[in-house]
Amino acid sequence: MADGPWLGDACSLVDAFRSGELKPVEALDACLAAIERSPLNAFTHLDAEAARERAVNADPEQPFGGVPVAVKELEPVAGWPYSEASLVFADRVADHDSTMITRLRAAGANLFGQTSASEFGGLNVSVTKIHGVTGNAWDPSRTAGGSSGGSAAAVAGGLVPIATGGDGGGSIRIPAGFNGLVGMKGTAGRIPRGPQVLIGPMTVVVGCLARSVRDVARWYDVCNGYDSRDPYSLPRVDGWERNLGTYDLAGKRAVIAPTLGAAIVRPEVEAIVREAGEALARDAGLRLVDIPVSLPGLGVEWAIANLATLAVDLEGRWPECKNELTAEIAFGLEMATQMMSLQIAATGEKKRRMANEAMADVFDEVDFIICATNPDVAYPAEVTMNTKVGELSVGVENNGALTIPANITGNPACSIPAGTFEGLPVGMQVIGRHHEDALVLELARVVERERPWPLVAPGSPRAG
Repeated sequence: MADGPWLGDACSLVDAFRSGELKPVEALDACLAAIERSPLNAFTHLDAEAARERAVNADPEQPFGGVPVAVKELEPVAGWPYSEASLVFADRVADHDSTMITRLRAAGANLFGQTSASEFGGLNVSVTKIHGVTGNAWDPSRTAGGSSGGSAAAVAGGLVPIATGGDGGGSIRIPAGFNGLVGMKGTAGRIPRGPQVLIGPMTVVVGCLARSVRDVARWYDVCNGYDSRDPYSLPRVDGWERNLGTYDLAGKRAVIAPTLGAAIVRPEVEAIVREAGEALARDAGLRLVDIPVSLPGLGVEWAIANLATLAVDLEGRWPECKNELTAEIAFGLEMATQMMSLQIAATGEKKRRMANEAMADVFDEVDFIICATNPDVAYPAEVTMNTKVGELSVGVENNGALTIPANITGNPACSIPAGTFEGLPVGMQVIGRHHEDALVLELARVVERERPWPLVAPGSPRAG
């Protein structure tokens, strides 16, 4: 058995399997042992015995052949719990795999465990009634972010090489930024959702939490491409990993706008992002331009209208299930029940149109927007709604001001580790034009090459 979990990226683990340096079952057992010792509370379910059988029979020639992969608990896996992080569905079991899970299985991924998320993915935190609090890999007393907080903590904490995530308002990028990982939100439809998925609010994408850019690229090679059960999925594109390093970025235009004109960003974080953005521009040969960037928020009307999808999910259980819900989700449903109207829906759609036009205006002038991923480093883990830590507003709304715009408009956006402040990671976000996901990943690769980041948090198993 390995003396600890694999602390490199998933691609290097596949190489180790192919060379005979390590066996898939050894890698899996090391993950399971690390999870048992971990204080992070990142996992909610383990499928250990079935995973061991798969590991014994793994084919390392597959893209993720034998790699232990964790799955965010909002993603259905046939035969696994499917609570969506809520007591309401504590006893529910999934009867099907999602499309992404099906494609990962076909690529040899060994899906062995489920990671924590916020209830129904509704908040960018890691606190639920059903599973408690998930800690940040760099400091368990701080938030892992959300809603893919368990996946981020597990990957950055050295417990698993790679994990699934979903992003409807920053739920991949926010925890990636807080935990020092690469977090890519592709162009809307790049990786299909479904089957049996709700189409609205047309902001949600799926993907992964990863330690390296090539891991994200290989994930896209495996998972991207049209599927009929997602009518908005895009045609397949090949060569994501193969083409890394081949794109000429010289002369492309970028604007550094750490706040996007909307968020209240801690000055030290803004300075780190600005410095990292300027370094990226030099390294990639980008031409920095100075244009105003002010991407509007969508306000409470849009959030209220979007709760219609949660009402569908609850299938008539509301309001009887109120006491089983977290206070924040229950409050949102109560507010939506009282306030929802034609005018509310119309105002939300009007603001969506305004946000789309504002983003398009910026991309008339530039090829990339460089901003912060989060307004601050990870705040205390128990925080669930907006509050103040010192002079800075932290929590759901202020974080979302940096990440939600790319969900509304469907643009690709990636959180890239940019440094640390007070011993905690700072993420830099790069937003690109629609369908130019590969160029966004190429910029992430430039940062990775010129200013490598730690693949796992200090203090992770065997990381010192």
